[in-house]
Amino acid sequence: MTTPASVDAYLAALPPESRAALERLRAQIRAVAPHATETISYQMPAFRDGDRLLVSYAAFRDHCSLFPMSMAVIETFRDELGTSWNGKGTIHFRPDAPLPAALVERIVRARLAENAARRRR
Repeated sequence: MTTPASVDAYLAALPPESRAALERLRAQIRAVAPHATETISYQMPAFRDGDRLLVSYAAFRDHCSLFPMSMAVIETFRDELGTSWNGKGTIHFRPDAPLPAALVERIVRARLAENAARRRR
């Protein structure tokens, strides 16, 4: 797999349903962390919070994923995630059944707090 040149290039290459789901997720993340910068990391779109990655996301053949990059954050929201969490640091969802916007917001805020705490150390 080749690394996409940009987040827009990554999204443009997706099937319409996956692209729409990830564009919605992208907008939700950006609304919570407007200062975060977008990048490609591990061949998928990601948001960077200063010197640290915040979250990343991707589309796969049969699902989309949000990667909080923190097992502590996943554990915090484990009950709300239910079967969306697969135990490998990723939160799965179907393009036609996106994650609740309020949950995405809480996950991103938790990651922002984690990153801030690490910087203070």
